[in-house]
Parts: sequence; structure tokens; C-alpha cells
Amino acid sequence: MSTNNKFSSSYSQPLTAEKSEKKLGSKIKYLRYNCIFLLSIFIPVVTVGVFNIVVDPYDVFNTPNFLGINHSKPRKDNSDRLFKAIDIIRIKPVTILIGSSRTKRALDPNHPALENQKPTYNLALNSINSYELRRYVEHAIANQKKIDLVIVGLDFFMFRKSNTNEANFSEQRLEKRHISLKDLIDVIFSLDVLLASKETIIDSKKTLPDRVRYGDKNGFMPKLNPDREGIQSRFEKYINVYHKSYTEQYQLSTQFLDELENLVDICKDNQIKLVLFISPSHATQWEAIRSSGKWSIFEEWKRKIVKINPIFDFSGYNSITTEPIHNDMENYRDNSYYTPKVGNLVLNRILSYKEEKVPDDFGILINPDNIESYLEKIRQDREFWAKNNPDEVKLVQEIKQKYDASLN
Repeated sequence: MSTNNKFSSSYSQPLTAEKSEKKLGSKIKYLRYNCIFLLSIFIPVVTVGVFNIVVDPYDVFNTPNFLGINHSKPRKDNSDRLFKAIDIIRIKPVTILIGSSRTKRALDPNHPALENQKPTYNLALNSINSYELRRYVEHAIANQKKIDLVIVGLDFFMFRKSNTNEANFSEQRLEKRHISLKDLIDVIFSLDVLLASKETIIDSKKTLPDRVRYGDKNGFMPKLNPDREGIQSRFEKYINVYHKSYTEQYQLSTQFLDELENLVDICKDNQIKLVLFISPSHATQWEAIRSSGKWSIFEEWKRKIVKINPIFDFSGYNSITTEPIHNDMENYRDNSYYTPKVGNLVLNRILSYKEEKVPDDFGILINPDNIESYLEKIRQDREFWAKNNPDEVKLVQEIKQKYDASLN
């Protein structure tokens, strides 16, 4: 080897070593940077997740409720399709109360007639239609093969053709025995849940224990301590809502009637006792249906239901539904929602419990044999009520006139 080659070789070795050290140093710096970057993302995300689990604004994780921290959950009500599906997986009830928000706010799973039917769960959902109703019953059956009793509160609006599934309804969470991955990610890491957690803490700090919102774990969600002075305005508000619903949109859905028939068949196949009832809204509710021109469809709806299954009818103009509108009403919060006191009477009747406490005209079991005579009696009851309550009839008519004028 020449002198020049020896020199070149000895010179290149330190340079190569130096380059290797620089590359290794760069890799270490790059790795350290990536670790810091990932931790800067990971730690806040995990912190948010833990925070949402602890606060549990939708009661998905069954986290204990601490007074002043998370005992009041204002966002829970509108997340019923989520947390109730998960409750069914966790509780596995043998008795189910299901229907619309009227049923959710009035039927107490702790009613004494259900003492031997535990666990009992109120699976009623806001703005439910009969398809969603059937699917949630199937979800309950998938998680509890020993279901004995299903009590279903039916409402006219549930069979309206335009009453499509709610936006937060998800087929993926039903008939599962665990929370779906999508729901799990959403309730831990989403910004919406973080905002709900923040709202839960703020609301819990200012809400007294006797006004706790939705702290029970059995699905029963009554309206607590309503503003008594606002009774009249709430009646007017909901009467106007129903004028809009029935005047513009109401068409009776054959599909939703078929879904009810499917539900009846499912209960028969699984040897489950099924009890149906029509909710006892206030007389002004029925008057709103009448003034909107949909009374004949309302009657036809009942005719079609009794062909599917007998049903207890608590609607119409009876001694409970005709309570005069005033600030100290015991039976109603507005023309749509009846109170748990009335809900207890409903359960008394349909479960044959202390029926002596239930007015004779409240809750009539109707079937194809007596439906026509029963509908005729309601027409007569309405004439009697209208004659003796002209102010309430006038209230409904005036709201209808204002609504009609708003369309022009």
C-alpha cells in the first residue's frame, strides 16, 4: 500500500466514526422529540378520558354520584338511547316499562305491585316510534332470557309516518352484551362529552339535593319540583306543538302498526307477558287532536291496535284527565305529561293492585268486541266536558287559530 493510501485510510476512519456518532445523536434527538410530541398528545387525551369517566355525565360507567360534583346530570335525559342500552346490559331486568317520555317520567319501577318482579327497569325513550320500541325490547331479551313482563305505554304520535328514528338511535349498540367500541370512544374522548362533564359539575354545584336530576339507576326520570306558576304557559306551549304535529304531519303508518304486531309476536315466542296501555294525557291534548281535524284517525288508530292486542285505554275524558288547569295541579305538569301519582294509578289498574284506589272510569280494557261502544262513550264524555269547561275548549281553539294565522 502506498503512503498516500495509508494516509487516506487512517484519515477516513475518524471521519466515519464521527459521522456515525452524529447520525446516532440525530436519531436519539428525533426519538426524544417524537416521544415528547406523543406524550404531549397522550397525556391530555388520557386526562380528558379519565375526567369523563369519573364525572360520567350520561351515567354510562355507573360511576358513583357525589353531591356537588356529579349528582345532577342535565345532559343525561337527551342521551337515553345510549345509557339505557348500556343499563340493560348491566342490570339485566326481568321486567321492563317502555314507551315514550310520558312513560319515562311517570311509571316508577319501584311500584309495590312490581316488588316480586325485580329487577325492573324503565326503558322508555324520548320521541320513540314503534320500531325503536321493538328493537329495544329485543335488546333487553338478548341480555335477559328470563324476562317475565313487558309493560308498554303507547301514544298516538308514535305511529305517525313522519316519526323517523331519532338521530342518536344506533343499531350497532343493540342486542350486544357489551358497549360498542364506537360508543366507548365517544363517551370517553369526544369533545361533546367533555362539555357535558363540565356542565354536570357546574349544575351539581348549584343544584340542591332535593332537585337532583336523573340520579336514579332504574331509568325512571320524573320531572321534579316544576314551576307551579308556569302551568298555564306550559299547557299553551304543548298544545301549540301538537297542533303543528297533527295538523301538518300526521299520517298513520302501516309500518309502525306492523312493528307493534311484531312486538306482540316476539313476546309470545319468548313467553313474556305483554301489557299495553294508552297514556292518560290531559283532556286538552285530545281536544288539540280534535281541533286539528285528526280525531277520526285517532279513533281508527285505536281500532287497529285492538285488532293486534287488547289494550288498557287511559285516554279520553275521565275523572283524571279532566282535572281543571290551575297552578296546584296534582295529575299534570302540562297537557302532555302526567305525574308519577297518575302513573301509580295506571300500574294499579293494569297489574290489578289496590284497584279500589283507581277511579272506575280510569283505564278501560278495550278489544274488538267493545271498541265501537267505547269510542261512542268517549264522544259523549267529550260533549259533557266541553259543556262544563268552555274556557279550556276556548284555550285550545284560540291556540289553533293563532297557529293557523302563523301559516299565512
